Amino acid sequence: MSTNRSENGGEVRSPVVAGAFYPGDPSVLARDVDRFLDQAEPPEVEGEIVGIVSPHAGYVYSGGVAAHAYAALRGRAFDTVVVVAPSHRVAFRGASVFGGDGYATPLGTVAVDREIADEIRSASGSFVYEPRAHEAEHSLEVQVPFLQRALGEFEIVPIVMGDQGAANAKVLAAAIADAVKRHETRKRVLLVASTDLSHYHDEGTAKRLDARVLEAVDAFDPEGLLEALARGECEACGGGPTATVLMASRELDAEEARVVGYGTSGDTSGDRSQVVGYMAAVVTRPAACGDVTVDEESAAAPTAGSVERPYEGLNLAEKEELLVLARRAIESALAGGAAPVSELESAALDTECGAFVTLEKGGQLRGCIGHVRADAPLRRTVVEMAVQAALHDPRFPQVSREELVGLEIEISVLSPLEEVEDVSEIVVGRYGLIIQDGYRSGLLLPQVATDYGWDRETFLDHTCRKAGLEAGCWRREGVTILRFTAEVFGEKEVLGRG
Repeated sequence: MSTNRSENGGEVRSPVVAGAFYPGDPSVLARDVDRFLDQAEPPEVEGEIVGIVSPHAGYVYSGGVAAHAYAALRGRAFDTVVVVAPSHRVAFRGASVFGGDGYATPLGTVAVDREIADEIRSASGSFVYEPRAHEAEHSLEVQVPFLQRALGEFEIVPIVMGDQGAANAKVLAAAIADAVKRHETRKRVLLVASTDLSHYHDEGTAKRLDARVLEAVDAFDPEGLLEALARGECEACGGGPTATVLMASRELDAEEARVVGYGTSGDTSGDRSQVVGYMAAVVTRPAACGDVTVDEESAAAPTAGSVERPYEGLNLAEKEELLVLARRAIESALAGGAAPVSELESAALDTECGAFVTLEKGGQLRGCIGHVRADAPLRRTVVEMAVQAALHDPRFPQVSREELVGLEIEISVLSPLEEVEDVSEIVVGRYGLIIQDGYRSGLLLPQVATDYGWDRETFLDHTCRKAGLEAGCWRREGVTILRFTAEVFGEKEVLGRG
C-alpha cells in the first residue's frame, strides 16, 4: 500500500488517484471542489441528515452530481464520517475496515476514528483490515476531498466491502448502527455510501437501468435494491455499500431517502453511446421539537435536586420579555453585535433555571438547543440558547437573516429535576425525561411524547435511544431516570405572530 507515517508513527494511507481522478495540486483541488459545491443547488432538507450516497468517478464526470449531496452538508457539523465503498480491484470476504491512523489527500490527512473503526471490525469475523483492499481503491478516496471542503474538521472510518451480498450488507449495517448508537451522545456521525450506476450502455439503456436504482433509493428500500441488482434489473458497482448505508440509517431512525442529483458521463463528454450513470442522495430522520441538542457545558449528566429555587411560573409580561429577547439575540448575533440586555424587573427572570429554545420554520424543526443545569439566570440562559439554536445546532445549517422573519420561536423553561423511583410516576405529556447510564445521558422534552402519540414505555425507550443506549435499558439496575416539567410557550400564542 502507498503509506507514510504520522508524527506518532501511525500508518497513513497516501492518495493514489490524485492527479488522475481529481487534481493533485491542493489549491486547484480546493478550487474545483468549491466550484462544484457552489454550482450545486443545495437540496431542501427537513430534519437531520444521517447519510448520503455519492458517485466515485473522476470529478470531471461525476463531481457535479456528487456536489448535490455534499452541498446539503455545508453548515452542518459531524465528528465522524463512516464511508462505505466497493472493492474494484481485490476480491475478499466480508469487509475491510481500515486499521491505520490517517487517510490522506492533497488537502491534508484526516484522522481515523479508531474507536468506532475497532468496534465495527470486532462485530464479525468477516470484518478485518485487509490492506490490499485499500491499496489502490479509488471509490473511497475520491469522497474525502469533498468531505474536507464541505465539513472541515472530522474523523473518518474507511470501509471497503468485498462481499456485496445481502447477508453481508445486513451484518455490516447492524455493526455500523450499533457502533454509532454507542457514541451518539458524544459524537455526531455521518454515513456515506460510494457508488456509480450502470456502465457503458447507450444513454437510453443507462437511464432505464438507473431508474430502477433511483426508484429503490427514493422508496428507502435497500432490500428491494439488492433484489433488483441480483435479478439484473439494474447496475450499481456500489450497490452493497448503498444498501448497507440505507439499512444502517434505518436503524438510526432515518425515515426518508431522497435522490437529489442524477446524470451520466455523457453530460460532460458529449458521447451518449457508452455512458456511466451517477446518483446523489440524502438520507434523513425527523427531528421533533422535543428531540433536542444539549449545549456542551450542560451535557454532563445533571443531578436531581441539585438546585433549590422559588420559581413558580411566568406571567404574560415575563413570557413576552423572553421571546423578544430570544429574537433580538439571534438578530444581534447574525449582525455581529452584542447580546441584548433585559431591563424588565422580575424575580422569575433572575431565577437560575434550565431552558431550551426551539426554532420552527413552516411547522418543521429548524433548531433546538438547551441548557439543563439551573446555574444561570433564566433571562441569560434564554439569550444564550437562542443564539446556539440558530447558529450552532449541528443538525442544521445556520439560520440566515432572510429566513429569521419566517421562524417561530418557542421557549421551554425547565423545573428542577426529580429522580424517578417508579415509572408509574411518569405522566406522558406532563414530564420530560433524562435517562443516565454512566457517562451516557439522553433527554427528551415533554412535548415530544405528545407529538408522536407515545405511551409511557415508548417514551422511555426513545429516551434510552437518545442516550445511545438500547431500548428498554430503563429497566436495568443502575440506570437513572429523572423527570422534569417544562413551561412551554411560543410567539404564536403569546405575541400573536403568524
